[in-house]
Amino acid sequence: MPTLPLDGKAVLAADPWLDNNVPHIVHRHDLFRKWKDTIDETEGGYDNFTKGYLKFGLNVAQDGTVTYREWAPNAKEAVLIGDFNSWNRISHPMTRDQYGVWEITIPPKDGKCAIPHDSKIKISMILQSGERIERIPAWIKRVTQDLSVSPVYDARFWNPPPEDVYKFKNTRPPQPKGIRIYEAHVGISTTEHRVGTYKEFTRDILPRIRDLGYNTIQLMAVMEHAYYASFGYQVTSFFAASSRYGTPEELKELIDTAHGMGITVLLDIVHSHACKNVLDGLNNFDGTDHMYFHEGARGRHDLWDSRLFNYGHHEVLRFLLSNLRFWMEEYQFDGFRFDGVTSMMYHHHGIGAGFSGGYHEYFGPAADLEAIVYLMLANDAMHTLYPNVITIAEDVSGMPLLCVPVSKGGVGFDYRLSMAIPDMWIKLLKHKKDDEWEMGNIVHTLTNRRYGEKSIAYAESHDQALVGDKTLAFWLMDKEMYTNMSDLTEYTPIIARGIALHKMIRLLVHSLGGEGYLNFEGNEFGHPEWLDFPREGNGNSFQYARRQWNVVDDQLLRYRYLNEFDKVMNHTEDKYHWLSAEPAYVSLKHEVDKVIVYERAGLLFVFNFHPTNSFSDYRVGVDQPGEYTIILSTDEKRFGGFENVVPGGSYFTTPMEWNGRRNWTQVSTTGSVEEVEDGGLRRHAIQVYIPSRTAIVLAKK
Repeated sequence: MPTLPLDGKAVLAADPWLDNNVPHIVHRHDLFRKWKDTIDETEGGYDNFTKGYLKFGLNVAQDGTVTYREWAPNAKEAVLIGDFNSWNRISHPMTRDQYGVWEITIPPKDGKCAIPHDSKIKISMILQSGERIERIPAWIKRVTQDLSVSPVYDARFWNPPPEDVYKFKNTRPPQPKGIRIYEAHVGISTTEHRVGTYKEFTRDILPRIRDLGYNTIQLMAVMEHAYYASFGYQVTSFFAASSRYGTPEELKELIDTAHGMGITVLLDIVHSHACKNVLDGLNNFDGTDHMYFHEGARGRHDLWDSRLFNYGHHEVLRFLLSNLRFWMEEYQFDGFRFDGVTSMMYHHHGIGAGFSGGYHEYFGPAADLEAIVYLMLANDAMHTLYPNVITIAEDVSGMPLLCVPVSKGGVGFDYRLSMAIPDMWIKLLKHKKDDEWEMGNIVHTLTNRRYGEKSIAYAESHDQALVGDKTLAFWLMDKEMYTNMSDLTEYTPIIARGIALHKMIRLLVHSLGGEGYLNFEGNEFGHPEWLDFPREGNGNSFQYARRQWNVVDDQLLRYRYLNEFDKVMNHTEDKYHWLSAEPAYVSLKHEVDKVIVYERAGLLFVFNFHPTNSFSDYRVGVDQPGEYTIILSTDEKRFGGFENVVPGGSYFTTPMEWNGRRNWTQVSTTGSVEEVEDGGLRRHAIQVYIPSRTAIVLAKK
């Protein structure tokens, strides 16, 4: 049955301002429909088409028969070589079909698989020119690297005996209502000067993440990448889990264990580009420039020095869509954070493009429709096959309809990353004094998102942790982190300010900035040093390519205050569900007092960013009348605060319009209660105190 055409009214229902762009959006959807119908007619639909990994690459039947298929249209001859045949370039020739797919079937030997488990393997090809080339199979599921011999990867035939194959014990957890993401990198998750392992992450880090109250993990750098310092973004083997950290079975155990804790696991997927490596990547796989990628300049990313996929090719779509299905099926990932979506969606890749928000920037000739249609197919396929899948787009452009279902004219993502938020905090901390912070600008940046399209808010990005940049904690406290983070040392003004603002910034972003929240590993406790992967420039040192859990576990160090606040903040959201509530109503942005007040999920949030002024008798508006109590204060002693305002108490509203709200509450240290009469209806106004650099959250009793 053909895919239904898009009704332009559905587009306008999502965003009335798109009126002039409806023809472009309908055309884009028509291109999507054409591909979807082609897949239905020629491949039997998404289900068959996305199982390419069961047809291509190396697959083993129950009796031990190995079938290997590889798409390499420019090859004239192809031979499977490896340890199993002593690298004989004649003994195991492959046959070619009309589409340029090479195939060989290797029967069992003595009742066993003829290719030994974990042995090395390659495909050897003779090109039309007569040149012989050798490559790692494109669909290979395991590759290893021995840097003492060569940086080039070896392909491995991964076929463990049945008793060693990991068997999943836990079902996927339900899709979280309010997604709280812990972004993590397995390799840096050890305190030791080396690469961390899947096993260690499972044993040591998963319990930390669970206790901190995060319900989702986003794993970086899992797809195999040749250069460790690339942070995982120069992928060479798309179906291979990085062997730096252990075996495929150990990654499966990690994900299964997380599921057992009720934690959703997302993969940081890199389909925006590929490493340009030839010997152990996809580049020039069959000797041509244009197999998986566009040829010439269109197939190259100038800034990333990498190759760009040809999303308009049938076999490339099979490869990429099957790659998504593979990680969902074989490893039981629950969804994806798509890297580099801005680069994909525009011919200029976002290079030198300052997006002003004008709709002409999204729907004009700059839009790369082939790439956008691929993203539509990817989202539609995954949501069709896995209704609870989660997809997140890393897009800085603000593309309209990015997080609207494909059937309604959108690109189909569930969430977008609010990339402007961390940029704002860096600009403030770098260029503005505390008393120059503009509350209106802060609130605008945190709330400036497309209504009905969900966003993931974050206070700082993983890129800021890298050498040459600074985390929020470092911007706030700098060198005093080395001398004054012990309770045995003076609580200096710089440390007091840093700890206070670190908590306030994170709570403000968490509760006002989106429908989800993300934190990069270690930033929750203000990790004291930058991240620098071993490379030639630092003597291949692991000194900074790790996370120093020892500083947060030390009961004498002040990092534990930030860690405890992060934990309580997450657990408070888990109880009151502000992330899954409607966007906040902001009733006050006071530029002189430096106060922000808003309501969300029935809670009242009050922030005082003033560097010196504390306010008593501070009146704030609230919509719902009744008795309120403080449920969270950033000034609690367990968070490194001064306990000038603590949880508890009873605060009654007064029926009087204030800041556009129907009731008001006052905040003071006096604790005095005053009777208010209004048409026979009695209410109380309690004075609550709002200390300098403090935030409080109140809930109705």
